[in-house]
Amino acid sequence: MLARAADDGGSMEQGTDRKALLDYVEQFAGLLIASGLQRMSARVFSYILVDDADTYTAAEVAEGLGISLAAVSGAVRELTTAGLLIKGRRASTRADVYRLNDDDIWGSIMLDRSPIIDRYRDLAVFGIETLPDGPGRDRLVQTAAFMEFVDHEMALMRERWNERRDQLCATYVERRRSAPPR
Repeated sequence: MLARAADDGGSMEQGTDRKALLDYVEQFAGLLIASGLQRMSARVFSYILVDDADTYTAAEVAEGLGISLAAVSGAVRELTTAGLLIKGRRASTRADVYRLNDDDIWGSIMLDRSPIIDRYRDLAVFGIETLPDGPGRDRLVQTAAFMEFVDHEMALMRERWNERRDQLCATYVERRRSAPPR
């Protein structure tokens, strides 16, 4: 992992790379915090997103970010519950490891929300069926209709994303290759 290379007696360049990585982690975490994620969860997610390893133990995340294991524990619990991280086991040990869904990081985070959307819709429908007529019930009608609309549109967006993902990613890779060195 890039972030740990400098701690192992790496070169000055690795130390510069580590600082750049950790600075970027904080920038990305700031955006996630502004979007409603808890601070430590945002930092852990950002670190796992931008660092190079495929999987991380809690100890590796703690070391990479310079934070306590307890802080990592709470963060990975929140992130796995939210579906932002996947928990597994490293074959060579009994340690829990955490990873992103690298096949489709943002598609899985943003587009695969049908279960929660269905729960909102179903609870709104229950309210429509059980509450008396009035403005509150009318808002539930709109809630159910909106959740049905979102569910349908997200399915269409998922299809379009699957069709265009490789092409769009290749565009960004090419842009990076053709950019002048910094």
